Amino acid sequence: MTADQLIPASKKDHGTQTHRTGAGTTDIAPGRPGVNEPAQTRGKTSIADVVVAKVAGLAAREIPGVHDMGGGLSRTLGAVRDRVPGGRPNVGRGVKVEVGERQTAIDLDLVVEYGVSIAEVAADVRENVITAVERITGLEVVEVNIAVNDVHLPGDEDQVATGESRVE
Repeated sequence: MTADQLIPASKKDHGTQTHRTGAGTTDIAPGRPGVNEPAQTRGKTSIADVVVAKVAGLAAREIPGVHDMGGGLSRTLGAVRDRVPGGRPNVGRGVKVEVGERQTAIDLDLVVEYGVSIAEVAADVRENVITAVERITGLEVVEVNIAVNDVHLPGDEDQVATGESRVE
């Protein structure tokens, strides 16, 4: 189609153009209102709670000194689930989130390694989680609350793995 085949219609047709073909004419509407608006304003993106929980869980686990996440029961069930063939680890374990349209709040339950500074680990986790969630989701993180539920002691896993009893 050449430019001279498109003829602007009268102003009362709200921008409709007439396309001349050999058989007749066809009216072409310019589309819905707002067609000239930027892409960012033409639709809505929603982010599920589970997405934010997974991003926060992975970001928290990246920090040295974080042994595991979740409370005692959720860690026990997670350990059983991890041992089932074909089972996948739950990266959202120990993470609770509230997600709004533009903001999110995150609560984390951590188990830290014995000997690390809990305050430093918490600060590093908080910073890494905020950075990751804001970068990946575009949501503003208004708060990251951290509860340290347990301390992993050296040798704890060795006793559990071998099934050795401390007493006879």
